[in-house]
Amino acid sequence: MSKPQAGILAPVPSFSRYLEFRAVPDMDLRPVLGDLATLSLDEEIVIGIGPGLVQGLGHSIAGLRPFPSLSGPGCEIPSTQADIWCWIRGSDRGRITHTARAVSHLLGPAFRRERLVDGFKYDQGLDLTGYVDGTENPEGDAAIAAAIVEGAGAGLDGSSFVATQQWVHDLAHFEGLPQDDRDNIIGRRQSDNQELDDAPISAHVKRTAQESFSPEAFVLRRSLPWADASGEGLVFVAFGKSLDPFEAQLGRMTGQEDNVLDGLFRFSRPISGSYFWCPPVSQGHLDLTALKQD
Repeated sequence: MSKPQAGILAPVPSFSRYLEFRAVPDMDLRPVLGDLATLSLDEEIVIGIGPGLVQGLGHSIAGLRPFPSLSGPGCEIPSTQADIWCWIRGSDRGRITHTARAVSHLLGPAFRRERLVDGFKYDQGLDLTGYVDGTENPEGDAAIAAAIVEGAGAGLDGSSFVATQQWVHDLAHFEGLPQDDRDNIIGRRQSDNQELDDAPISAHVKRTAQESFSPEAFVLRRSLPWADASGEGLVFVAFGKSLDPFEAQLGRMTGQEDNVLDGLFRFSRPISGSYFWCPPVSQGHLDLTALKQD
């Protein structure tokens, strides 16, 4: 019986490496995907497959589609849709580095790496702004219900969909704002993480309140900060049994409903965006029967 990839439901790790790959034109991808299906998976690795790759193999996964390119009043959401996503997780950066190298080598003949971002846990789970990230995350059975496909049949049950974006923060601008302004951008007090009842409608917490959508838009967030020579920000990762909840939240953040822009855009912007399907696992390996990769 297939089950979810363990890293999806596991707690956020101390360190991560996020890799995105694009298929090399005119290459036979099936042998490499066959090799990928032999990779032993535990909670240290999560693999996602993009819609273009699924389509190129002559198949479809219900609900999987390219990441949307959106614009709103003062923001641009880019789509940089890739073909394979790999999330390497753990507590040892050296081990993560070698695991990522091994995955890149396995995919190398047919896939070109286009993005590599290292993430890390800050304190007990803060964004680099100093605010708690993922306060409203579902837990336990609620997390499974939000993130894992059930009742769709063999090869699909136990799978998940994931939306991932790299956000770049302007921390100097954010830190230069009065504390009340910062709290109102997020919709919570930084000092005690309490939600502000009188926060403006643009507050991030109000824009993305999962229970305020119809149907409710619950996702399982597994985001982590990143920082390197180019800047710093957040690698946003949200798993769902469908992509619809994330897309509903993104639409509201960008003012598609009411022309009100999420306060996050006052100091942050996304520079990437991709959707992937995360196949289930059977006997410790990816179950690719939905793609007829035995």
